[in-house]
This record gives sequence, structure tokens and C-alpha cells, in this order.
Amino acid sequence: MSVKSSVDLELQKLSILAPSGYFVGLHIRFASALMQFSTYDQAWLDHYTEQAYALRDPTIAWGFSTEGACRWSEFEIPDTFGVLAEAKTFGLTHGMTISTGPVRSRTIASFCRNDREFEDSEIEEISQIVRRLHQMVEPPESLTKAQIEALRLIADGDRHAAAAAKLSISESALKARLMGAREKLHARTTAEAIQRAKDYRLL
Repeated sequence: MSVKSSVDLELQKLSILAPSGYFVGLHIRFASALMQFSTYDQAWLDHYTEQAYALRDPTIAWGFSTEGACRWSEFEIPDTFGVLAEAKTFGLTHGMTISTGPVRSRTIASFCRNDREFEDSEIEEISQIVRRLHQMVEPPESLTKAQIEALRLIADGDRHAAAAAKLSISESALKARLMGAREKLHARTTAEAIQRAKDYRLL
């Protein structure tokens, strides 16, 4: 099974466990997640963005300061800007957050329901899924020299044929290098691979 298929399967499980929605940010580095997924209502996402809540969100602050799982009602850090109280007006009544991984590449995920608090068994099940997702999409520490050369040429605007000629390789060999880089970076396209390589300072 491909990484994408495995991730999709785990996300389906989370949708059932968090009927009011979730947000998963996998491997957050340099303030950007390698992958992120959300099933929150669009109205809340729009409001969250308009209010710049990402800079004030206690779930994110908690996630970077602690590893583990915690119900929002049990947070000991202040919600100075009332983000969680505001979330309740959008139906995100009972929530919990999970944080895993080293702080240099941390996964932070939050989950909601509007009928009751999450039970301990549900928190444990969700935590296991989040840890699996974190492991599935572990970003590479490096790319090969050949992959870096291929990505750089495409990033600089060369087409496949021109890039292959500059490297004195066939176009199919160039495509193989690009495909290898995409797989390592869990990217769907070469453009996405280039951006992720830059974000992770591999390029």
C-alpha cells in the first residue's frame, strides 16, 4: 500500500472518531507542516484565518511545549484571546490535542465533538493513529546529490530535455531522479517537491 493510501485510511478512522472535525499538522518545521489535513467546518477555518488565531491558539502553544494528549478543558495554559471559547460558537464544543515528535519536527493534531468529552479509550486510539501518521510521513534528512541537481535545474526553469542535457543523462533518467525526490519528500508533483526541499533546507 502506498504512503498516500495508508494516510487516507488513517484519516478515515479519525473522521469517525472526531465527528465535529479535526486538524492534523504533520512534521511542523520552520512554522510550516510537511502535510496538513482538516475536516473542520469552512466557516470556522475562514474565521480562524481572518483572526490570525494560529499565532494565538493555545492548542498550538500547548503542542509545542508538551508531548502527549490533553482535553481542551484540562489545559493549564491561558487562552488569552478566547480562541477556544470562540470555537464553541462554531460547534467545536469538546476538544482534545495530541502532540508527538521532536520539537524540530513536531506533529500537532486537534479533534472535536459537540456532544461530550472524549473518553480515555478514544484519546488513546486517536493518539496511536497520530503517531502512525507521524512515522509514515517522516521527512528525509537529505536527498542524493543527483536528486538535488535535478530539482535545482527544474527549479531554475529548465524543461526536462534541457535539464537532462545539462546533466549528460537521458530524459528518462532525469525523470527517475525527480520521481525519487518526490517519493522521499512525499510530494505529488515536482513543484511541490521543490518547495518542500526548500522548506526543509535540503535544496
